[in-house]
Amino acid sequence: MNQPNESTLMTHRTTTDAPRLLGIIELGGYPNFLPLYRRLGFDAELVSSQRKAQASLKKRLPDVIVAEYNFQSDFRDRSSNLETLMAKLQRHPEIRVVCIYQPEHQHKLDAMRARFPIFAALPLPVDDATMEGVLQRAMKAS
Repeated sequence: MNQPNESTLMTHRTTTDAPRLLGIIELGGYPNFLPLYRRLGFDAELVSSQRKAQASLKKRLPDVIVAEYNFQSDFRDRSSNLETLMAKLQRHPEIRVVCIYQPEHQHKLDAMRARFPIFAALPLPVDDATMEGVLQRAMKAS
């Protein structure tokens, strides 16, 4: 899997009216979708942590967020890395969240989806064609 390195985890601007996408790559294990985001016309920003994602959201709101669901049983008040982000996004229902997850954690993800709206959930492995289809649907839903 070709993951972007720290030097590519930055804002990639196209035009000011381009749809905005925030990609949160914490663990990876799937293809680098940045070329796909660019080909689809997104103004994409990639960050490597939820903390950096929260900082990015303070600066500008994206149209689409692509994030990993990472179940973590050691969290005291939540079950995953996404719950804090999803709680913040409740004030912004227009943002479509695409979630990438490990199939063995689907039952935990389903419990979170009962509380928070996720536009699409993609089990690993995820390929370009699947991601492209979901992103095209996300933009039509806007």
